[in-house]
Amino acid sequence: MSNNSTLHIHKFPFNEEILNNPFEQVPYIKDNWPLIYILTGRNEHDEKVAYIGETQDVYKRFAKHLKNDLKSKLTQLFLITCGRFNKSATLDIESNLIQYFSGDKGHKLVNANIGLKNHSYYQKDTVYEPIFRAIWQELMGRKIVLKSLDYIKNRNLFKYSPYKSLSKGQAKSLQRIMKTLLDDSKRNIIVEGGAGTGKTILNIFLFKLMHTDISAFNFASLELDDINFLATVKALKEKFPSPKMALIVPVSSFRGTLKKVFNNIEGLHESMVVAPHEISKQKFDIVLVDEAHRLRRRKLLGSYFNDFDTACALLGFDKESSTELQWLQKEDRTQKLILFYDKFQSVRPSDILPNDFLLLKSYSNSTTITLSHQLRLKGGTKYVSHIHNLLNCTLQPGTAVYASKEYDFLMIDSFRDFVDKIKSRDDEIGLSRLTAGYAWKWHSKKNKNKPDIIIDNISLYWNRTLSDWINSKNAIDEVGCIHTVQGYDLNYAGVIFGKEITYNKDKNEIVIRKENYYDTVGKSGIDNATLKNFIINIYTTLLQRGMNGTYIYVCDKDLADYFAQYIKRADKPVSIPSLHEKNDQFTVPFYNLTAAAGSFSEQQRIKPLGYLPLPKGHSSSKDVFACTVRGESMNQIIPNGATCLFREYKGGSREGKIVLVQYAELQDDFDMGAGYTVKKYESTKRQAEDGQWEHITIKLLPLSNDPSYKPIELSQEDADNVKVIGILEAIYE
Repeated sequence: MSNNSTLHIHKFPFNEEILNNPFEQVPYIKDNWPLIYILTGRNEHDEKVAYIGETQDVYKRFAKHLKNDLKSKLTQLFLITCGRFNKSATLDIESNLIQYFSGDKGHKLVNANIGLKNHSYYQKDTVYEPIFRAIWQELMGRKIVLKSLDYIKNRNLFKYSPYKSLSKGQAKSLQRIMKTLLDDSKRNIIVEGGAGTGKTILNIFLFKLMHTDISAFNFASLELDDINFLATVKALKEKFPSPKMALIVPVSSFRGTLKKVFNNIEGLHESMVVAPHEISKQKFDIVLVDEAHRLRRRKLLGSYFNDFDTACALLGFDKESSTELQWLQKEDRTQKLILFYDKFQSVRPSDILPNDFLLLKSYSNSTTITLSHQLRLKGGTKYVSHIHNLLNCTLQPGTAVYASKEYDFLMIDSFRDFVDKIKSRDDEIGLSRLTAGYAWKWHSKKNKNKPDIIIDNISLYWNRTLSDWINSKNAIDEVGCIHTVQGYDLNYAGVIFGKEITYNKDKNEIVIRKENYYDTVGKSGIDNATLKNFIINIYTTLLQRGMNGTYIYVCDKDLADYFAQYIKRADKPVSIPSLHEKNDQFTVPFYNLTAAAGSFSEQQRIKPLGYLPLPKGHSSSKDVFACTVRGESMNQIIPNGATCLFREYKGGSREGKIVLVQYAELQDDFDMGAGYTVKKYESTKRQAEDGQWEHITIKLLPLSNDPSYKPIELSQEDADNVKVIGILEAIYE
């Protein structure tokens, strides 16, 4: 199964016979060793369901499950045991299994969503992450799960799962929301938070919580904070024993996505996710509104005018003066209202005015809760603050160019390189997309063969669909607009700044060119100041889509010169030699492996792209190969983006050599991926009692002009998961 030789998955029928000690041959059970288990079966709708748990006392736990109406109907038991398990590890692996099962779509989970945590413990990354991957690989082999971990990470079912481990800040905010729901003097809850602060996860988590029977919670695994949290949940369920709830999503494309998510969560259904006008047809105990800043007023509604006017008539409002926010406040329609709001994401004249929310917040029956911790972007609040200051021209002269090892933020001068960068990221990690402001007409809407965006003789099309465009088949070859990306996560975002936005150096301000802005609905009937605010909000939102990085291309020279003061410009990429036909004597295989000249790269799936000619002075051999090295930590000898020739390492001294290193326990499983880095190898050894030499420490040293790059130091345990793949032979010119 893996080189974790004590890791096993044992299968049993799940019924009353399970209590008659069928586990005599299973290691660790008699000693009350912590383990993980999975129960599977089918629900009343004949859908596959699963329950995941961890325990040290299987008989006590299973006896309890057999008395539970839902779990007693499950029919198969899978016990996961390992000699390296401890309580922290099993809690963490249980949490990960629950999260990834929720995104796999093979089973609906019957778990509750309280008590999931991100556990930190010794050797979590070096030992237990590979064990978790090995477990998942075995579950795939047995057809219990269907998709790889890397595939699931990019799915909406995973990203918006209610089985996420809430941060401390989110958990506190959720506790405040629930206590406010219990307070009869409060009716409106406004949850304010910028892009990436976890608003959508929070409202889905609450929705699932309210639709899970209290008997489903695993009290034995709850910590003190969870028990206090659970007391609030119990009180809430007594107040709302069978709550009628709705999640209102104003943006139609994102609403369609969340409908699919709800359809794959046990206890929830797509009918619970509705458009704002549907409040006119039903009454609800609790209404949650995601992207509340996109609620509308009667202005430039296009085809939505009819639904808007019909809802006004049914609710008894004057259609000319009412708003969707007023509909939701109507007491005979909603008992409790929770609005998730970000004033910086209002992008059209039809959006509710900020003053309407300010007025609502001033009411005595309203409570405001603020989410401030950045959860989406690896650049954190530093990056968010930088782009807000950048677009509002509040950065002080002499402010340093934004730099972060965790977040890749670059301005790329060549449009070809910009497009290629996003496509290469999509090849490497997936879910990387091009986006743009409304600086081009939508020609292809009427003529599908006429391109919309032409820059440097490269033709591109706006998104061909408004429904879940990011996950659509041809998305990587198209450009998304604000309405198809708002609310979504990307791994990497490419943002094109069009010629509707420029910079006035003398006044130090962003200037909008209304004639170059082609969202006619978005600019009609508003003054220039309001339009500027919308356009700034659009770009602010687009710049906060990419979790790992954002690349920008700027059409206007004045704006590009301004940005260049505060954003790192990408180096001119080193060109890759042209691919050739295979020739055993004169070519070498070129792989899509991208080695990081920094820390270890993201997990990758490796495949050959073709063949390159051998560098001058090098002879052909079956043990040489080529790949790309990116980053600045080896820039004294390897330029960022260079193609390098490596010789496969088959033994012998590595001391002082430039090595390509793979970090993964499952060395040969490219489906699961691995991280790679290029560094100078240095080690210290000692002679053991048996006369054999063993490593004390291994260092992977950077050779960089940037002193911020530090050596990677590996312990003996870490070294077990590190494999030297190749020794540097040459760098392509």
